[in-house]
Amino acid sequence: MPDKRIRDDLQATIDARRDLGPDYETALVESFVERLDTTIAARVRAELDQHGAGPHKRPAPGAPMIPIALGSMGLGIPLTAIAAGNAGLVGLTITWLSIVIINVAAAVAIAMRRL
Repeated sequence: MPDKRIRDDLQATIDARRDLGPDYETALVESFVERLDTTIAARVRAELDQHGAGPHKRPAPGAPMIPIALGSMGLGIPLTAIAAGNAGLVGLTITWLSIVIINVAAAVAIAMRRL
């Protein structure tokens, strides 16, 4: 059931529009909407205070690393085939050491941003 004050405000706005004419319609509507927004915000705050705000989800600590890890694996498979086929064990070792270094650097950069 709507609040009696809201109904009274709406009725007053309609009466004022009737008295003042269409030139003031925009100002009257904006004024009513501001009062309505204030009422709604107060109700929402009261509900949150009464029931308590839900817990805020925090992202998992490793979440920013997921795209980097998946990208490394996605690129690592074809690079492994290319390096092993063209340069043998040395190429394979260099490829995966590079991937490891890139992942470690990314993890350190993310950790430093959190500090």
